[in-house]
Amino acid sequence: MSNNGFSCPYAMTNEVKEMCVVTKGPHHGPAPIPEEGKWIKAFEIKDISGLSHGIGHCAPQQGACKLTLNVKDGVIQEALVETIGCSGMTHSAAMAAEILQGKTILEALNTDLVCDAINVAMREIFLQLVYGRTQTAFSEDGLPIGASLDDLGKGLRSQVGTMFATKEKGVRYLEMAEGYVLSVGLDEKGEIIGYKFIHLGKMLDAIKAGKSYEDAFKSNVKTYGRYDEAVKHIDPRAE
Repeated sequence: MSNNGFSCPYAMTNEVKEMCVVTKGPHHGPAPIPEEGKWIKAFEIKDISGLSHGIGHCAPQQGACKLTLNVKDGVIQEALVETIGCSGMTHSAAMAAEILQGKTILEALNTDLVCDAINVAMREIFLQLVYGRTQTAFSEDGLPIGASLDDLGKGLRSQVGTMFATKEKGVRYLEMAEGYVLSVGLDEKGEIIGYKFIHLGKMLDAIKAGKSYEDAFKSNVKTYGRYDEAVKHIDPRAE
């Protein structure tokens, strides 16, 4: 029993026991945060809603993960896990996608998501959610379940960019957002002015729909920039 008749269920040091009580003034609770078009005072996990992204890398920084979650009333309704740079991480992502949906964000934060990079991404997205820094902070009612797939575009493939360069031989474009780079166009000075690419997602969709492999390939080969004006074309993977 402390001074002034106040009781405390927790152990206290003798110094604290001997202190008199000073009444706490403010009782305004937490500051409100923006959530799906509303200002919410979050007291519990169930008070958190929003869609956002978190980026994480593993300890050796060999691979990275982009994690997208759609949270309603504290529970993860939708999870998109995208990884790059580590072959084993793709299998970890498959397990994480099975684990995440249906958990509260606190459960997910304290769940082993198999891969270090995915765990870090979960930590980063948790901070955005609980501090009201989500993509849907000012979007009334947030986004419907399935909204994260919009980030993938047609063909439902992650947006990937892969470039390689050396001082001696210059740059090679290997994959752009548009697709897998087939050849790069160079001008008379040897500088890149465009490239030809194949949209793999659309090509595979066409094959699944019954189109021949050859037609599916040809119909999804496109160019970007001044590719047709190039004086030389090179295969970035072989030349």
